[in-house]
Amino acid sequence: MGGRTRVIMFHLLLPLCVHWIAEEMTVSVLVDVITDALCPGDSTCTQAIYLNGLQQTVVGIFKMVVLPLLGQLADEHGRKPLLLLTVSTSIFPFAILAWNQSKGFVYAYYVLRTISYILSQGSIFCIAVAYAADVVEDSKRAAAFSWITGLSSASHVLGNLLALFLPEKYIFPVSIALLIFSPVYMQFFLVETVKPAPRRDQDSACLTRTMEVLHKRYKSMRDAATIVISSPTLRGISLVSFFYELGMSGITGVLWYYLKAAFGFDKNQFSEILMLVGVDVGASTNKSTGWRESDIVHRFTCINSLRIILWPCMGGMDSSTSDQYKSVQHDYLGKAQGFVAGVESIASLLSPLAMSPLTSWFLSTNAPFNCKGFSIVCASICMMIALCYACLLKPEVLPSHDSEDDIETPLLSDS
Repeated sequence: MGGRTRVIMFHLLLPLCVHWIAEEMTVSVLVDVITDALCPGDSTCTQAIYLNGLQQTVVGIFKMVVLPLLGQLADEHGRKPLLLLTVSTSIFPFAILAWNQSKGFVYAYYVLRTISYILSQGSIFCIAVAYAADVVEDSKRAAAFSWITGLSSASHVLGNLLALFLPEKYIFPVSIALLIFSPVYMQFFLVETVKPAPRRDQDSACLTRTMEVLHKRYKSMRDAATIVISSPTLRGISLVSFFYELGMSGITGVLWYYLKAAFGFDKNQFSEILMLVGVDVGASTNKSTGWRESDIVHRFTCINSLRIILWPCMGGMDSSTSDQYKSVQHDYLGKAQGFVAGVESIASLLSPLAMSPLTSWFLSTNAPFNCKGFSIVCASICMMIALCYACLLKPEVLPSHDSEDDIETPLLSDS
């Protein structure tokens, strides 16, 4: 990467790292805050487990439409406005908890956090890698995507380190300050890499324009589905992503409450686990910069499958994006990425419907047999299915391009 490209990527990665740090530092304390508010004096909080399951279900329903839509909007109107929108949504739910942590405010947090997840969960990474694809040369994209994932893991480590040493009363105020910093920095320093689409005729009637927009969105999603289905690599990645997210979503929603109920874990122990796993994930991610792009998908599925019990907050098959970008045309990067993310959202919709009642059942005294972590075993089976599909993935042989007009180049060059 040239000097200008490095500067552009720095202005993308710095605010994203700060955002990830701010979000991660709240993970370990949220379990105690929610449990104390909803089930005071009780380490097992069935209400919190069901609320998390309901939240995941609602988010999954809306993400099926919102994620492909955000991908298209990023292609049409630019990456920067969508990044500003998605990174800003986390400010409000944490501001609620910083103000008051009573039962009513916890319910308000769940409402705002659900809206935040619909807009930002998965979409931030999708838009970020699309932005990187705009500015990084094709031959160096796999390394760039691996570094983005590695920096995400490093941010998780720093976030949990802050949570470990900061008193609980300071965690939410510090997190809010960092969350505000990210969009402000992007507004001033991040450059746009996509030329916005021309505006439609302003004289069109409001109803007509609305119908045109809805028809265009439907056509775009259909085109994105066609792109993915026609590509064996993208079709395989979609299956891997589905089963991976099916298992990971189930664990994400219940693991912390299971650890608290079964072993009495607190904020510091959660932070220590997340910090140690984050170091391991970041190191293995950065090692992947020397791999062939066709190797990244199944190697990462294998690594993450083995970590399933320890790492509930992994962001899905992030490293598989390098195969996606090699398999689609430059103009459809956001649409294809949004479609695959939409497949993941279907899995995240289905998972809590089974995992939440299953976890509550086996944590109760009415369990059919003594296996409090039975839901985690079920999620692990889904992860192993994803691993099997990933091992069957084969790289596509792309035709060589002799004409300079056919060569995909970054939007911003170093000239």
